[in-house]
Amino acid sequence: MAIRTNYYELAPKAIKILMAQEDYLATQFNTSATLTQGIWELVKLRVSQINQCAYCIDMHSKDLLHNGESVERIIGLNAWRDMPCYSDIEKAALAWSEHITAAQSVDDNVYQRHVQQLGEQALLDLTLAVNAINSWNRVAKTFKPDVGSYKAR
Repeated sequence: MAIRTNYYELAPKAIKILMAQEDYLATQFNTSATLTQGIWELVKLRVSQINQCAYCIDMHSKDLLHNGESVERIIGLNAWRDMPCYSDIEKAALAWSEHITAAQSVDDNVYQRHVQQLGEQALLDLTLAVNAINSWNRVAKTFKPDVGSYKAR
């Protein structure tokens, strides 16, 4: 396959904005009483699975493994509802992530249920995180960085 546009070089200001959003989210997930860095990584992987973004699936699987996540939980993420290894908070975060990634309407009942489970700040941060990974997925699917080339940080 032909090499596509290097989006980092062609639009450095735009990528800087996306990276600043990642920095904000890292700070929020590192200090949240509800949502952890591990949940954020699970959400990134799950949303990337939904969007079928091979590069991001590779990246977030490697990051999860590097950070000590179990193989069982990574493999089981596609069927998280039926797997007993996810906490109620993780399930709420994954349900919200899937709901808004699918662009489903967020009625008052869905919103209130997730606010009660996660809290307002965590729900806002999670929504921003899902928005961020959806954006990265679309960039990666379009410009196709080399799948398998990512090294866990």
